Amino acid sequence: MSLKRPLSTRAFVVGVLIAFAMGIVGSLAVRPPGAPAVVMAGAEDDRPLAAIRWRVPLAFGSNLPALGDNILYVADAVAGASAGRIRLQPFEPGELISAFAITEAVGEGRLPAGYTWLGYDQGRIPASALLGAVPFGMEPWEFMAWWYDGGGRALAEEMYHQRGVHPLLCGMIGPEAAGWFRHPIEDLSDVRGLKIRFAGLGGRVLQQLGASVTMIPGSELFQALERGAIDALEFSLPSVDERLGFYRVARFNYYPGWHQTFTSFHLVVNLQRWNALPETDRMLLDTACTAGVARNLANGEAIQGPVIESFQRRGVKAEQLPEPLLRQLRDVAEQVLDDEAAANEEFARILASQRAFRDSYEVWKRLAYLPRDF
Repeated sequence: MSLKRPLSTRAFVVGVLIAFAMGIVGSLAVRPPGAPAVVMAGAEDDRPLAAIRWRVPLAFGSNLPALGDNILYVADAVAGASAGRIRLQPFEPGELISAFAITEAVGEGRLPAGYTWLGYDQGRIPASALLGAVPFGMEPWEFMAWWYDGGGRALAEEMYHQRGVHPLLCGMIGPEAAGWFRHPIEDLSDVRGLKIRFAGLGGRVLQQLGASVTMIPGSELFQALERGAIDALEFSLPSVDERLGFYRVARFNYYPGWHQTFTSFHLVVNLQRWNALPETDRMLLDTACTAGVARNLANGEAIQGPVIESFQRRGVKAEQLPEPLLRQLRDVAEQVLDDEAAANEEFARILASQRAFRDSYEVWKRLAYLPRDF
C-alpha cells in the first residue's frame, strides 16, 4: 500500500498561479480585448450607468483660496470615484452666466448645475439668505449640524424644489472679515452715509443704519474701491481679500464677521436632471459634496493666520469692532430678521427652525466647550 506525499509549499503556490492565469485567459475568451473587466451597472435595472458631462458655472473664481477653489476638489473627487464617468466642468464667473443668476438658470433647465452662494437669490427668494449666511447666526459646525440633522436640508429642498432646483450643501467656510474701510469705525455714526458693498442680510442691517449699500461682483470690487465709487466693502476671508488687493486702498480691516458667521456654498442641480439620475449617482454626488464641506472648512481655517500676520507689515490695522457697537448691530440684525419673517412665510419657517436649533444646541455648546478667552 503506497502513501501519497503531501504537496510542498512551492507546488501549492505554483498551482494557485496556474489557476489564476487560466482564469484570466478564460475571461479574455468571453470579453473582447480592450473591454473593461468590470462594468458599472445601475442598482435599479443592472444597465450600465451613463456618462455625465455637466457644465458648472461658478459664483466665485476658482483661483480664490477657500472661497472658490473647493469646487475643483469636488469635481476631482467625483471624477475619481466614478472612474471618469461623471465629470463636472467648472466655468469661471461670467463665462456662461452672471454669478447672480446661476440658480435661476439651473431651475429653468438652461444649465444642468452650478456652484454658488444661495444668498445671491435673496431678491427672488428672500429665505435663501438664511441658507447662505445669517448675521450673528450659527457658527460653521452649528449650521452643518442643523443642515444634516436638524431639519435644514429638508426645508431647503422643499423651498428650492418648487423652483426646479435640488440644492446640495457642498462647501463651507468660517466667518468673513467685517470689512475694509478707509477710516476707523468706532460707533454707529461712522456707518451713516457710507457707500459700501455688503451682501445678504448684513447689507439690510447697514441700510437700516443709514449706509448706502450696493452689490458688486468680486471681480469689480478693487476698481470700485480705488476709484471711490464705494468707500468700504466686505467680501470674504482674509486670504481672499488679500488676493484681491483691498489692503492697497483701505487700511482698516475689521473683525469679527458679524454679518456672516458662516458662509455655505451649494451645488445646485436642475431638479429634473437630479430625479433622472440613478440612486448610485445621486449618492456619489452627495458624498463628494459632504467631503467638500469638511475639506473646505479645514482648508479655510488653516490659511488665515499667516495672512493676517502679514497685514501689519503692509500698514494695515486688523482690529476687532468695539463690543458696544457689535451689540448695537446685533439688536438691529434681530429686528431685520423679524421684519423679513413677518413679510415672508418661507423666511419665517426657516428662521424659526434655525432659532429653535440654536436654543437647543446652546445647552451643549455652553457646557461642553472651553470659553473663548480661557
